[in-house]
Amino acid sequence: MAKTIEGENPLSTMPVSKLLIQFAIPSVLSMLVEALYNMVDQIFIGRGVGYLGITATTVAFPLVSIILSVSTLLGIGGSVYVSIRLGAGKNEEAEKTLGTVFTLATVIGILFTVFGSLFLEPIVRFFGATDGALPYVLDYTSIMLIGAPFSMIAISLSSIARADGSPLLAMNCFLVGAVLNLILDPIYIFVLGWGVRGAAIATVSAQILSAVILVVYFLKKGRIRLKAKNVLPTSSICKQIFVFGLPACMIQVATALLQIVLNNTIVFYGTGSIGSEAALSAMGIVLRISSVVISICVGISIGAQPIIGFNKGAGLHCRVKETIKKAVIAATVVSVGSWMVCEIFPAGILGIFGLHESVYLDFAVRCMRIYLLGMGTAGFQIVASNYYQASGQVVKAMVFSVLRPLILTVPLTLFLPRFFGMDGIFYAGATADLLTAAILAVFITNEFKKQQSVSNYA
Repeated sequence: MAKTIEGENPLSTMPVSKLLIQFAIPSVLSMLVEALYNMVDQIFIGRGVGYLGITATTVAFPLVSIILSVSTLLGIGGSVYVSIRLGAGKNEEAEKTLGTVFTLATVIGILFTVFGSLFLEPIVRFFGATDGALPYVLDYTSIMLIGAPFSMIAISLSSIARADGSPLLAMNCFLVGAVLNLILDPIYIFVLGWGVRGAAIATVSAQILSAVILVVYFLKKGRIRLKAKNVLPTSSICKQIFVFGLPACMIQVATALLQIVLNNTIVFYGTGSIGSEAALSAMGIVLRISSVVISICVGISIGAQPIIGFNKGAGLHCRVKETIKKAVIAATVVSVGSWMVCEIFPAGILGIFGLHESVYLDFAVRCMRIYLLGMGTAGFQIVASNYYQASGQVVKAMVFSVLRPLILTVPLTLFLPRFFGMDGIFYAGATADLLTAAILAVFITNEFKKQQSVSNYA
């Protein structure tokens, strides 16, 4: 951020509300594009293939999350180190980092494709695929695996593009890919009749386009360039990428583990009138809907991050507290408002995905209303946990990033259904949300009390 004429940084002087709007809007739009295009993808699949198609994408979700976790490790880790090297005036080392990220993303992506394809059926069985859904799952995941190298290149290089000073390019390459996907989806699913395989081909096509745009940028236009002499990874750079990228990677790993447990628990308890496949499909839709809300809240928290970090470093604790308060209010308005819409109009929302059969719809409505009971706290959870990352408290940031999905939801998902059956799975999500919010509230309150004591003493 450039300094003002008076020599003061706007992060310390500009009104917090104005700063938050300025920083959060691009982040929210970027996150929202990805979430909305994934949800619209599900709508096409639901209407063109039926609930078994949605079941396939739900079972495949852990695989997508694992690919995303490695991409995030490379992208976030690489972008942080590129920023540090550029700030130190060491452009050559920044370019070596870019080359290392590109090579690692390509090679690891190819390994995902090869080994995933060789052991595809046991992998998807482990992820929760049932006999009834298996053909759909294999059709979908076999194509998605082909796109793994392109997906990893696109995600990792988009983070490097932000560090290179081109955040709009990072957003626009995914926006262009999303538009292409939305154009191809109805053509492949409805016109050509390719079903769930067509949806996967549309997604991979979008990933290829995004990857090509970013590679061309770094070959021809970037401030740092992708050069052949820099593509051989070095152990020192790999170590830095790993250290800086691990916290963000852990979030995606926790998400993948939660989805695997959730899928298998639903299959185990979903043998009643609704059936395991339909239950998986309903949960998949509910999770997609909640991801849209979460993406907005994450965008707000990302916008608050540089404001929090700068003012904490400058010792301006009042501005840190004000930023947290206003970000929490904004994110909570989004999460509470969305929760109310989901509780009041669940049938209408679910109907968009082509769910009209009464038994299936009734089950999905119950799933949405119970599982999302705690969604109103999501805004506070995300902003509060992000505070620790923004303020450099690495250990707490890592713990709180996996608190809800891994530490709380996984054990609750395994424990509560023993007493409440399928409803126990739904209550696990709501209980984890409320407990996470309560724990974070205690820690954040104590954090600000300590800061106030230090300020008073000083």
